[in-house]
Amino acid sequence: MIKITLFYKKHYKALKIFRLKNTHFFLILVILFNLLINQNFIEAQYKIKKVVIDAGHGGKDPGAIGKKSKEKDIALAIALKLGQYIEEYLSGVKVEYTRKTDVFIELFKRAEIANKKQADVFISIHVNSNTSSKPYGTATYVMGLDKTKENLEVAQTENSVILKENGYLSNYKGFDPNSPDSYIVFSLLQNANLEKSLNLAEKVENQFEKRVGRNSRGVKQAALVVLWNATMPAILVETGFISNSNEEKYLMTDQGQSFIASAIFRAFRDYKNEIEKTSKNVKPITSNSNLTESSSKKESGVRFKVQIKSSSQRINLGSNELYGIKDAEEINFKGIYKYFVGNTESFKEILKIQNEVRQKVKDAFVVAFKNGNKIDIKEALEEVGRN
Repeated sequence: MIKITLFYKKHYKALKIFRLKNTHFFLILVILFNLLINQNFIEAQYKIKKVVIDAGHGGKDPGAIGKKSKEKDIALAIALKLGQYIEEYLSGVKVEYTRKTDVFIELFKRAEIANKKQADVFISIHVNSNTSSKPYGTATYVMGLDKTKENLEVAQTENSVILKENGYLSNYKGFDPNSPDSYIVFSLLQNANLEKSLNLAEKVENQFEKRVGRNSRGVKQAALVVLWNATMPAILVETGFISNSNEEKYLMTDQGQSFIASAIFRAFRDYKNEIEKTSKNVKPITSNSNLTESSSKKESGVRFKVQIKSSSQRINLGSNELYGIKDAEEINFKGIYKYFVGNTESFKEILKIQNEVRQKVKDAFVVAFKNGNKIDIKEALEEVGRN
């Protein structure tokens, strides 16, 4: 794959001229070229090899300020400990940082650093605060819908110029701005990142509550700019309230910081193992994957659903918390309650359902199951096609 990419870079200008003169033949070459790249990408896309750890705030930006501490210092200490645990106990995973010292970094640049380093996971460490000293506990955030939608719209606006970039095929993992199908795949990749982010976030909060004994305030979604441009699963961890005197004391201690960092480490380790175990069963998409609906559905066991909510607490079906949707389905994933609508073997049908549901739940997204077990969207599409 590397040799092919280098060849394309070396002969980019010649290929551009050839494309203009031989448009149809060039498109065939592009399709074949993308198939070669996509086969390698699909086989390796869930291999966790690099994580970027972001210590929130820094330099002239202290973040939240407690009676005796500053958020930027606690966040950096925990981030460095987390990186140390990953380097020590997870061989083959490279750790990168947005900062390792007390320096100021613009918010938008933090995810940009992760993107440039082609990280597989982005973890941002923060400390919470409140005007009241009563709130306490941890919370882990993932990207909320309004910015997720904006992320896609910005990407689509910029798509028309990526062909001018050297190495765009590798940078955008085979994304073709001229192909309508690519936009569907691009949207699914965003959904996949959201689902993976939720998965990691749930593991972090579970570790905080079950292993470290912290008060977990659950997994939340919000329009956080630091996560906006992340092109990989990304979470922001609020490790506690600096405005709560007891929690501030805990977060200032070496032991407290170690416990928090070790909890995030275990969650990341479990997430990595789960993702890589699942990806072993994912095969490259080939020309035989576009099976007809009638020939693939009989034995596939694949079902598509639309996820509308995830919660650490059980929600009554039909309640306002489920946006008034009466036919929602509840599935318990290791103590996390997830709520779905729709249950179909047809990918086109589930997209229609998703569009309808998004009138009430803007961040609803498609997930796939096989014989009752959750699987990756691409694996499902390989089996049943896009019909």
